[in-house]
Amino acid sequence: MIAIIADFDPVHKGHEELIRNTRKIADEKGIEVVVYLNKGYSANHAPFFTPFEARKEMVLALGADKVVGIEGLHHRLILSYSVPIRLAKMHEDGVTDYITAADISLDEVKKYAERFIQEGSFLGIPQDFPNRNVIRWYAINEFLSKKFDRKIDFHLIPEVTNPKKISGRFIRKEILKNDLTITKEIRELLPETSIEILEREIEKGTIPGKRNMKVLKHKMNTCSRSSLTNIAYLNGKAINKIVEGRFYKEDDESIWASFRRADYGPVMTRLAASCIEEEVTKDEVLKLMRYYEEKGVIPEEQNVDKVIERAWYVAEEVDKGVSAKEANEKFRKKQNLKLNPLMTLEAGLNLTKFEAKKVQEGLEAKIFVYKDNQISCEIKEKKIKIKTNLKLPSKEVTYLRYILDSRYIPVSGELIKNKINDWRVKITIHDH
Repeated sequence: MIAIIADFDPVHKGHEELIRNTRKIADEKGIEVVVYLNKGYSANHAPFFTPFEARKEMVLALGADKVVGIEGLHHRLILSYSVPIRLAKMHEDGVTDYITAADISLDEVKKYAERFIQEGSFLGIPQDFPNRNVIRWYAINEFLSKKFDRKIDFHLIPEVTNPKKISGRFIRKEILKNDLTITKEIRELLPETSIEILEREIEKGTIPGKRNMKVLKHKMNTCSRSSLTNIAYLNGKAINKIVEGRFYKEDDESIWASFRRADYGPVMTRLAASCIEEEVTKDEVLKLMRYYEEKGVIPEEQNVDKVIERAWYVAEEVDKGVSAKEANEKFRKKQNLKLNPLMTLEAGLNLTKFEAKKVQEGLEAKIFVYKDNQISCEIKEKKIKIKTNLKLPSKEVTYLRYILDSRYIPVSGELIKNKINDWRVKITIHDH
């Protein structure tokens, strides 16, 4: 099989050219054309403009033999994690060839990808690299060749640029701007079959697909800091900006503004919003990561243990007076580090005498970053709710803050007493 993997939202003439070239290679080799079509959320973590079944119909109308839906990844994982999972599925399905469009040559892709193949990490591909996603796919294909003992053959065709480069985003924007009318200009960018299917779906009211803004706003308005800390892809700054921005009403822009104030870019904003909307927890993403790690799909430099080790290494270096930026660079360059990160910590509490009498051992202490950037906890006992800052050594504060700001490492707390009968919080960092 020769595979294409895409959103195709909607299928335009650039996609038509891609499918036509794929068909040509498939016919020469006597193999099928299979399109792996993203479902649920797009690769950029946004709801689809065009429903899955309509996009599937558009693809089949242009000559694909089969469509395979890829569901559930794009509101849980960033691209550098979802790409190896999707490529591994293609391997397991027996795909022999992969094709995509790019405005650089395969030799250039190989040159750009070389560094990441050598490092075994596919997270930090610079934004100024041309066709970053193509480079990522090529590099991860090289990585997975060791597991599957073969490579999927990589094919590139030039992007359609005559009369101009075709953008799905531009097509969607123009249809929306013109009150769901497909103008003459946009019709020139679409195959006839896509136009027919789009007009039918517009009439049915299935276009455009949208977020459930009512649910998203409700959760952003009502969830506590401690509850938001359990949601994947939310760091302490983002959570505090969400709380500061309340109360979100009719203006959707206010939601996106809160993420901008937390220094989230558009892609991370969409992913974080999807996680809130779908209640994707860090625990859920952790289990997903561990599952694919056990299958040998996730590169070692990107696995859960590395995230925890990096946090511990940076905390140790910062404690010695090294900047966090320099510590992160040093960690990336070092090989075979033997680190033993603490997986449990004990933190002191600031309880009044009244509060100390009302609590008991074993109570849950929800850990979060408070608005003053202090690591705090929330303890509930019947009608009493206690919020208090935690007392920790500076190195452990740095370490725990990195963990709390990680994408998918859950943290829990439990009230205990130490040997001198003082109340403490036992903090556990979960790696399974």
